[in-house]
Amino acid sequence: MQSSSLRIGMIGLDTSHAVEFTKLLNDPEHPWHVPGCRVVIAYPGGSEDFELSRSRVRGFTEKLRGEYGVAIADSPAAVAAACDAILLESADGRVHAEQFRQIAAYGKPVFVDKPLAVSSRDAGEIAALAARHGTALLSSSSLRFAEGLTQALSGSEKGAVTGADCFGPLALEPTQPGLFWYGIHMVEMLYAALGPGCVHVTASAGESHEVVVGVWADGRIGTVRGSRAGSPAFGAVVHREGGSRAVDISADAKPFYASLLERVIELFRGGEPAVDMRETLEVIRFIEAANESRETGRRVHL
Repeated sequence: MQSSSLRIGMIGLDTSHAVEFTKLLNDPEHPWHVPGCRVVIAYPGGSEDFELSRSRVRGFTEKLRGEYGVAIADSPAAVAAACDAILLESADGRVHAEQFRQIAAYGKPVFVDKPLAVSSRDAGEIAALAARHGTALLSSSSLRFAEGLTQALSGSEKGAVTGADCFGPLALEPTQPGLFWYGIHMVEMLYAALGPGCVHVTASAGESHEVVVGVWADGRIGTVRGSRAGSPAFGAVVHREGGSRAVDISADAKPFYASLLERVIELFRGGEPAVDMRETLEVIRFIEAANESRETGRRVHL
């Protein structure tokens, strides 16, 4: 992956990320253009029982083909055979494992857009397949790399991070259980701040607001607060030994998906994954446990 220009393949044209990433890679006039890569081939995919997938896949496919000259393939395998690296963008986390099965053996580096999967079983299968075939793999929400959050976590003048409270909109989607649809953004932000090591979670869910409290093995506590009323802004408060710092994601000039894509391209060019797969698997398990707790009202151990 050291060539100056990478041919990027895309799987899943049913999400706005498919269009935004293609703009960033294929349009040199874009203010946040990521150079040296181009989306050249894509497989549309789409899930008939998922309205936000079914209703968007045709329009996004035509946009990529008509405006950006992307060739349209008839299978994930055809994409993998014709490119250097793969963006698996399908909006439906339920199909990620099956699509990854079709491309893992090609050994091309792969980014799986959030969520890696909607169950620990499928997530574990994807990770195992990647390891078996030597496939470099990264999965993450773009919010993890938002500039404001990155800056708040980069300094250490106020000591170690002792906790974090992350908040944002929490739309629910019936085909993507509980927090897997929008809650994963706040969970990824929380893990960016605290790292892996959560031992149990407790969730409280109301009609318009939900809160998940996670306790880490070293005693730190992190929270995720989701809202279906009021402001749709993402943000966080990062707590350190010497004080706390508020983060307003909406204040960032640079789109967080541009910051994510830069990290993805680093992987595609032979770098290490920006997020260790063991941490990503814990994120999936955290959400599973939170979903169980929000249904039962009980503390759930990871």
